[in-house]
Amino acid sequence: MEMQCKKTAESFTKTLKKFAPFPKTSERAAYEALSPALRERVIKEGETFLGYEYPAIRATDFMHFTRTGDRVSFENLYFSRRHALCGLAAAECVEGRGRFLDDIINGIFTLCEESAWQLPPHNTYRRDTPQLLLPDITRPVLDLFACETGALLACTTYLLGKELDAVSPFITTGIHKTLQDRIVTPYLNEHFWWMGRGEEPMCNWTAWCTQNVLLTVFLGGFDENTNRKVFLKAAESLDYFLKDYGEDGCCDEGAQYYRHAGLCLCNALEILNNVSDGAFAPLFEMEKIKNIAAYIMHMHVADKYYFNFSDCSPVAGRAGVQEYLFGKYTGQPALMQFAAEDFRAADGALYDDEVNRINLYHRLQNIFYQKEVLSYDKPVSVPQKDIFYESVGLFLTRNNLFALAVKAGDNADNHNHNDTGSFTLYKNGQPVFADIGVESYTKKTFSQDRYEIWTMQSGYHNLPTLMGLDEKDGTEYCAADIIVSRGDDTASLSMELAGAYPLKSYPGLYNAAHSPAHTDTANLLAPSYRRSVALHKKENRVVVTDITNLPDVVLNFITYEKPVLKDGLLKIGSLAEASFSGAKPLAVEVLPITDARLQKAWDHDLYRVRLAMTGNVFTMEVA
Repeated sequence: MEMQCKKTAESFTKTLKKFAPFPKTSERAAYEALSPALRERVIKEGETFLGYEYPAIRATDFMHFTRTGDRVSFENLYFSRRHALCGLAAAECVEGRGRFLDDIINGIFTLCEESAWQLPPHNTYRRDTPQLLLPDITRPVLDLFACETGALLACTTYLLGKELDAVSPFITTGIHKTLQDRIVTPYLNEHFWWMGRGEEPMCNWTAWCTQNVLLTVFLGGFDENTNRKVFLKAAESLDYFLKDYGEDGCCDEGAQYYRHAGLCLCNALEILNNVSDGAFAPLFEMEKIKNIAAYIMHMHVADKYYFNFSDCSPVAGRAGVQEYLFGKYTGQPALMQFAAEDFRAADGALYDDEVNRINLYHRLQNIFYQKEVLSYDKPVSVPQKDIFYESVGLFLTRNNLFALAVKAGDNADNHNHNDTGSFTLYKNGQPVFADIGVESYTKKTFSQDRYEIWTMQSGYHNLPTLMGLDEKDGTEYCAADIIVSRGDDTASLSMELAGAYPLKSYPGLYNAAHSPAHTDTANLLAPSYRRSVALHKKENRVVVTDITNLPDVVLNFITYEKPVLKDGLLKIGSLAEASFSGAKPLAVEVLPITDARLQKAWDHDLYRVRLAMTGNVFTMEVA
């Protein structure tokens, strides 16, 4: 692999610059220049935490995950502490009157006094090994949220150091000592899997953790020697992260995780670029980096909806300042325009998910770039082109009525669901055939029992069940013979899907000219299931054609609106109609949406339509 980031870092031999991305609280002119409405919004949120009682976190709260598998109960306590501190610190920066300082100091002490910063599901020292019941306070674990906590405290002391020192100098010295012990020392002396080594596969953790370690160190007031070591190590980790991306820039974790992968990559590169006086600027011109940036606008369907697969939600969060900046750094006005339009639709939200609620750096980005992004309006739009992300096997096509995504590839994506061959379809920006997403994370979610969870199974995607079997996970369970066709009239993807199913133990299919008892192996046929999905753009119709030599096939389709089956016609609410042949109705099932995470994406129950194939060819036409 090409170690471009590492080479760039090693070639920069000058003293690293101080990182000063935003004005400090004492620089009042910059905060007074913010719009009155924005100032009011930030201060009003901070006021909700005045006199805040930071919730206690007991040892039994930490142990609760290992004992029950529930991770949400602990996380609610953990994140509420950080959300409060983030909101208070932002409000004090904007107002600058000292009104929030006592509650900020309480928050600082609360976080510094925690026994550990990692979440219970991440309390282990080796990848994919069982979690320890309680943390070892002598050996910190650097997980996603330990690094987030370090960044939050470092950003707080950078912005408010003068004000905190006026109360007591031991506040900032305490933060610095804690950051040294909890983040810097383990980062430089331990190897955590997300740092990268050899060909070990990386995921969003690498960019996400690296961004926050860089924020911790370069905002936390460390010496040049420490800064240099972190600078070099972070650059190397980003190379390991980039090695797992194809040149097309496709995030195999989906649009939701792009915001922890691609956007954190952008922030990390910009921090490295800033402290190296522009040495990393050429990396933003690399085609792969440009494609990583642009991925999010191509995955967008309409309004709140995104094409989704794996653990990604169809409601993957609004774009905004960070996407805009990625477009700006990579010279892509279409991405900037897309982000600006979505940011306006969200009314300039300061955060849009759990993570950005606790990241003060992201909050300040939104505050100081809000005016620029909201006012950006150029006569450029997202190109409506067909895209095939070969690195993941993802095909996207659309016209003015339909938006279609087809997932080929294999069942070994990060955050994988067994969804090879599935498709999602939107009409007029509304879901027709949906991808459910994932329920709230539990201990089972990232364990050997992962595929016992119904949302992970191919039978709960727009896929067939073959011979009573659903797809299996792993690189060997994949689509084959993928053919992509792109054109002004028709765009399509076809593929062989039998290999995504555990059919190897199946003894084979005999040529119809021979008796089933025939033992001549020369007449055995390999199991085959070929699927083609096509958008006929000018005719405004989508056609799904499945051809198989298997005798027992059940087709599964997930719909958002309530389906009605009658005489070869599938009516999906008032949105769409699908005529079909080669199958008979088997069942229409309600899929109750009771999980809190799924309820954020779906405002009512979903449905599963099951059809039994009656021959070797199934055709469905959606209009």
